Amino acid sequence: MEFASLYSHGFARVAACTFHVALADPAANVARIVEQATAAHNDGAAVALFPELSLSGYSLDDLLLADVLLDAVGDAIVALAEATVELTPLIVVGAPLEVGGSLYNCAVVLHEGQIRGVVPKTYLPNYREFYEKRHFVSGADAPSTLRRPGWPGADGDGEIPFGTDLIFRAGDLPDLSVFVEICEDMWVPLPPSTRAALAGANVVLNLSASPITIGRAEDRALMVRSQSARGAVAYVYAAACFGESTTDLSWDGQTIAYEAGDLLGASERFPLEGSRLVVDVDLDRLRQEKQRQNSLHDNAVASGVGPDDFRWIEFTLDPPSYDLGLRRPLDRFPFVPDDAARLEQDCYEGYNIQVSGLERRMLSMSGGDPAKAPKIVIGVSGGLDSTHALIVAAKACDRLGLPRTHILAYTLPGFATSGHTKNNATILSQALGVTFEEVEIRSMAQSLLKALGHPAGDGEPVYDVTYENVQAGLRTDFLFRVANHRGGFVLGTGDLSELALGWCTYGVGDQMSHYAVNTGVPKTLMQHLIRWVISSGQFTEPQVNETLDSILNTEISPELIPVADGAKPQSTQDSIGPYSLHDFTLYYLLRRGYRPSKTAFLAWHAWRDEAAGDWPAGYPDEDRTSYDLATIKKWMRVFLRRFFSNQFKRTAIPNGPKVLAGGSLSPRGDWRMPSDASSAAWLSELDRNVPEDLLIG
Repeated sequence: MEFASLYSHGFARVAACTFHVALADPAANVARIVEQATAAHNDGAAVALFPELSLSGYSLDDLLLADVLLDAVGDAIVALAEATVELTPLIVVGAPLEVGGSLYNCAVVLHEGQIRGVVPKTYLPNYREFYEKRHFVSGADAPSTLRRPGWPGADGDGEIPFGTDLIFRAGDLPDLSVFVEICEDMWVPLPPSTRAALAGANVVLNLSASPITIGRAEDRALMVRSQSARGAVAYVYAAACFGESTTDLSWDGQTIAYEAGDLLGASERFPLEGSRLVVDVDLDRLRQEKQRQNSLHDNAVASGVGPDDFRWIEFTLDPPSYDLGLRRPLDRFPFVPDDAARLEQDCYEGYNIQVSGLERRMLSMSGGDPAKAPKIVIGVSGGLDSTHALIVAAKACDRLGLPRTHILAYTLPGFATSGHTKNNATILSQALGVTFEEVEIRSMAQSLLKALGHPAGDGEPVYDVTYENVQAGLRTDFLFRVANHRGGFVLGTGDLSELALGWCTYGVGDQMSHYAVNTGVPKTLMQHLIRWVISSGQFTEPQVNETLDSILNTEISPELIPVADGAKPQSTQDSIGPYSLHDFTLYYLLRRGYRPSKTAFLAWHAWRDEAAGDWPAGYPDEDRTSYDLATIKKWMRVFLRRFFSNQFKRTAIPNGPKVLAGGSLSPRGDWRMPSDASSAAWLSELDRNVPEDLLIG
């Protein structure tokens, strides 16, 4: 495979084109279409879509029935085929065509100079400003072929596939299966593309004229997004542009593309010149969505729809194999949207999902009476995770009408606890008004190490995994015993990213609790949740927000190994790699099931240039960085090894709420996996298909 090519990773580039149509002048329109199609070819596109009746113009009224126009359209189709023999894209244009004595509003599909098929419009609007039934008939019961001897692509009898049951499939690009419908077909309750999606089409093209009125653009975006989401397809739409008659209407020439409900792109409206929206559709994603949402299969069966209900027109795309870049929205942090408004909404929902989940658990343990709820026992370290769990617990108590003293917060300094983190934990707990206590575990850990015969028990500087886990285990053991003694339950603080990596101590350690409120939150989102708590004024007590801000600016560290004078403190990300890359890999494995090479390709585009693209709102400038492909590959290998080898920890995790659509790792929820599965196939695919590095450009 050519790693740098988007076509090697299950993407297909699609261009939605508009141009200034020449009314009733098909020859002029051919020239303009060829210009745009050639540009789409140069962009490396697999598909080039044009508006409804783009060869003739839509707003021709009764001229649509004129023989001179229809003859010119026929000549234009042949001329277009001849002019596009050397072009890669599947080209889809609109034309009025007479078939069997009736006139149809059609989409003509061409590839490499051959007319592959023609699709008539099914639903003809005949209300308000529309009166298409004056000129056209519906394609619902159209003949299966049209006869045009001499047209490129016609068979020996001069026939070309015709009808609403055509799906165009690229034999050399898996999952590029294209269905075409025309304007009003999308606006009815059961669009033709619904059946096509159930039968296996992944890309739907809509040729539209769509005159513009106030609010119309919002309505059609809603329709396109909805259809793409419900059918798990990419839906690409091209509206008629300048040049159409403005006797009674106006036209904005917008093109838009959605993929499974997500916006891929939208062009400028009312362009002064022809425009072209170019987006890269993720065919793997669409296939994966259909595999995972098996209710789509059940819906197809219940509706009596299957692949055999359609005619599949095969073509060979032969797409480019070089680096074309990647033209689609791509977040560096898949769990954290770049859009500020969307991020604020996500943080509001995420925080309240956690608070509500904890409230419900407390009520379930108290017979519905908050006053009888057990105490919340939590260990606070001054780090991100325990801080966030603490402010979730505080808000849950507020909502249940319980005093915050109901929370029993303990800071448990060990051999390497810094004064900075301990001070933050202390100040925050006191500012929130929770019951707070400091219990030093060094002496207990020293005794246990000595009993184990560990060299550190006699003061030797041997800082191995036992040394670390003795401290983590003692902390958790202490919290459980406090819960026994004080009538409480242990609130877990570990997050989704730590579970994915197995960066937690199993059993009597931070892997275990009575309720794990953070297990649905990845590390890269945690800081934004805390920022939202500050900015939205969840807590007004003095020193709370200042301390939260201090915690946000603290290096992530387990603080288990003493730091020599002048040495750098223990850093989690130095040990296991950047959470930014690990969460990137986690998202695409958990939510999309992608191959490592595809995830590496996406990470390479997202992270190779820190100056390119957007960063989430509030993300510190000093933390912005870039990663080359070798670094991405290195840490992906670490992730895959750890992810597979630590499934046993996830199999035994306590209850905790799912927070993100991106997924959870609960064996009772999103993720079921045997603990003894091997990572060999994933590591092999990574090594085979991802080079050590790649030059940009």
